[in-house]
Amino acid sequence: MLKILPLLAALFAAPPSFAQASVSTQTYASVATFRGVHFTGWAAGSTKSRRRFIADMKEGGFNAVIIALKDYDGHMFVRDVPLSMKTGAFTNAIPDLPGAVKDFEDAGIYTIARIAIFKDDHLARARPDLAVHFPDGRIWTNDKGTAWVDPYKKEVWDYAIDIASRAAAAGFDEIQFDYIRFPSDGKTRQCRYSRADHSPATASAALRELLTAAVARLKPLGVKLSIDTFGLTTSVDNGMGIGQTMEQMADLVDFVSPMMYPSHYARGEYGLRSPNHAPYETIRRGTKDALERLGTRPSALRPYLQDFSMGVRYTPAHVRAQILAVEELGVRGWILWNAQNHYTWSAIKAGPVVKLPPEAPKPPKKKKKVPAPAPAPAPAPEAPKTDPEPLEKP
Repeated sequence: MLKILPLLAALFAAPPSFAQASVSTQTYASVATFRGVHFTGWAAGSTKSRRRFIADMKEGGFNAVIIALKDYDGHMFVRDVPLSMKTGAFTNAIPDLPGAVKDFEDAGIYTIARIAIFKDDHLARARPDLAVHFPDGRIWTNDKGTAWVDPYKKEVWDYAIDIASRAAAAGFDEIQFDYIRFPSDGKTRQCRYSRADHSPATASAALRELLTAAVARLKPLGVKLSIDTFGLTTSVDNGMGIGQTMEQMADLVDFVSPMMYPSHYARGEYGLRSPNHAPYETIRRGTKDALERLGTRPSALRPYLQDFSMGVRYTPAHVRAQILAVEELGVRGWILWNAQNHYTWSAIKAGPVVKLPPEAPKPPKKKKKVPAPAPAPAPAPEAPKTDPEPLEKP
């Protein structure tokens, strides 16, 4: 018995903080009851890719999959939705959707259907009456030329719920709404909606009304409902100009998944010089704020974590640091995101947690000598007038 006690003490000891150097052989394995990964719809439609992915999940200790059934380009993979058939949005990427779901369920894996709602380039162009517009009537697009549909349009709400109801019929355990928000990048001040009195308050109210309608239609089908939000919704309460107020939306759904990718936080956020170089600290701070916002429902938090490189090459240590940050605070559910399905399958296995090397300081810039200004030249003769280049309309 005396020999067993030290082993028990080591087993239940608190894992070492990622923020501190660790030279011990202490190991840490995930204790989350929900360990999810996102899977693209195109890959899910291939029996070979799907079964290989399931094998990787089982080997790595993952037990939940989020399958994209509709992405922000607007193409979707669910049959017999009236609006998608009229606009040509349906793509037969998953020929046997119930069969794909069954493969995961037979492996004991929880299934979630992810549906992007308002960032929908295809629908906005096929049905301009449903689109967000510029003041001059043109279809509004963001900095990358992607169009959005109007979050106030109830026909768009019904479209998303129609897709969700058919996903439930195919056997999914849960529906997850993504891009359930107003546009955020681009000339958003020039967005014109079907409500002339658009404001932060009306935006938040519209999203709540959508979720209320979704709950009424989907809950009787026996599925759970979750939403994705901006990562910073965990720490701000002003709706961020996109209508997302975490606590107000979370009250209507089973789970909320803030997309807490360190690469997406601005320099200086949370007092960190580079959040992208500090995954543990970034995720820990955002998680603490989220738990405070959710109050008596901490189990509703199920964040997305970063398993891709953007600006910083992310290694297994970076991924494990994020997992450690949420689990130290008692969060028992999280999802990894990689747009190409290339996951760090070893991220939740036991292994040493070590400190990442600090970001190298930038060398000081040398001051350049500024030469004295030269005397102004004599004015040149006026050039002949020509037609100017057309300016972009507001």
